[in-house]
Amino acid sequence: MNYQESFVNYLRYEKRNSSHTVTAYKKDLDQFVSFYTEMVGEFDVKRVDAKFVRSWIVSLMEQEYTPRSVSRKISTVKAFYRFLMKNEIVESNPATNVTLPKIRKKLPNFVEENNLHHLLDDGYFTDDFKGIRDKLIITLLYGTGIRLAELLNLKDRDFDTKGYLIKVLGKRQKERIIPYPRSINQLLQQYLEIRNREIGNSQEALLVTEKGKPVYEKLIYRVVNKYLELVTSLEKKSPHVLRHSYATHLLNKGADLNAVKELLGHSNLSATQVYTHTTFEKLHSIYKQAHPRG
Repeated sequence: MNYQESFVNYLRYEKRNSSHTVTAYKKDLDQFVSFYTEMVGEFDVKRVDAKFVRSWIVSLMEQEYTPRSVSRKISTVKAFYRFLMKNEIVESNPATNVTLPKIRKKLPNFVEENNLHHLLDDGYFTDDFKGIRDKLIITLLYGTGIRLAELLNLKDRDFDTKGYLIKVLGKRQKERIIPYPRSINQLLQQYLEIRNREIGNSQEALLVTEKGKPVYEKLIYRVVNKYLELVTSLEKKSPHVLRHSYATHLLNKGADLNAVKELLGHSNLSATQVYTHTTFEKLHSIYKQAHPRG
């Protein structure tokens, strides 16, 4: 029996992980199995022990994988063996007590609030279909903090324009309702009018290409990079940077941490707390500039 394939199907159909997550798990697991085959022989889930897992970590570090990448790969092996234990194929998890390399926490990159106001308010976008669509992409990512995958899944019907609410399908198919800025309604209406007139009505997706097909990841990355390039010198200019900016600016304005957690769709508070470091750094900077003894 191919346990790896069963595990991948479990992630896809029972856990309902995103295709991106499933692909990452499969890639890590295939790498682990290949290492075992190369070092020991035919892969046998019951013969893997903690010593072997540690030797794989050493091999990964020697290949100059980052501590973050190594930790993610070991997490995959842990999850695989939890699945095997749940199905009574093995009795223990060889990766449970393995010491992982320390990860230095990165503070999230974000664009300054004034720069984003400048981008959205000062005529950087054209008035044709492409310009209005691109402005809506940037405005939705920054105005709601949604993930790239959530943006791609949006349909026309997901907007409650009277209540200024948007319904998104997050990780593991969890649905949440997010308030959005009132100014989005006018831009949304403008976009829908020009899209329906020039491209045609779309039941499949809110955001489409000039040929009427749903937008895709690379297109969103290109759009975000193109416009952020105009207002920030950040090295990384991705859709996630706009999500980071959304969370950071909310906290800087005094938003409750638990409320931001719910808005972002985080399953636990620790994922949201990383943004408080950025906020504290800003407060410390203000203190140093303003306090006479700072």
